[in-house]
Amino acid sequence: MLQSIRNNISESNMNKILLILGGVLVLAVLYLVGMYNSLVTLEQDVANKQSQVEVVLQRRFDLIPNLVNSTKGVLAQEQKVFSDIANARTKYGNASAGSNDKVNAANELESALSRLLVVVENYPQLKSDQTVKDLMTELAGSENRIAVERQRYNDSVTIFNTRVKLFPTNILAGMLGFEAKPLFEATQGADSAPVVDLEN
Repeated sequence: MLQSIRNNISESNMNKILLILGGVLVLAVLYLVGMYNSLVTLEQDVANKQSQVEVVLQRRFDLIPNLVNSTKGVLAQEQKVFSDIANARTKYGNASAGSNDKVNAANELESALSRLLVVVENYPQLKSDQTVKDLMTELAGSENRIAVERQRYNDSVTIFNTRVKLFPTNILAGMLGFEAKPLFEATQGADSAPVVDLEN
């Protein structure tokens, strides 16, 4: 009888232990699923914000030929600026959507465009041309939208990158191939105004 009571107690304890282990396992699985879903949600938000940046970059990309054509006749000696813009537009057009190549091409285009804007500022007859004025206004609006969308993208990327690097999510992220995303950064030399030499 004593043996049967011990068996009942040990069976009862064993059932409790198995029940507790099963509960812990279910909670661990739910926690991992939650981490995975959180990473997917953040990654999709980053992709959405990157698409928005590309939309406003495309608008700028479409405005540039009109601005270049409006200024080309007056600025025959500024062919380097025009060829840099054409090369950057080609790279941007050939880069696949959502890629780092697209970001780099957009940065090159931005650099060439800033040199063109300095040139336009140095030619009073261009500044007084209504077509150039209108294009410059549209371009300024595009630049503002680009800045806003880049900031939103960088905010989303920062949240995603932080989550991917925090413990214990970093273990699951590494196993499932979630990697940190690149930020949009200022192009090299953006902190100083470009020099335009009109005598050469």
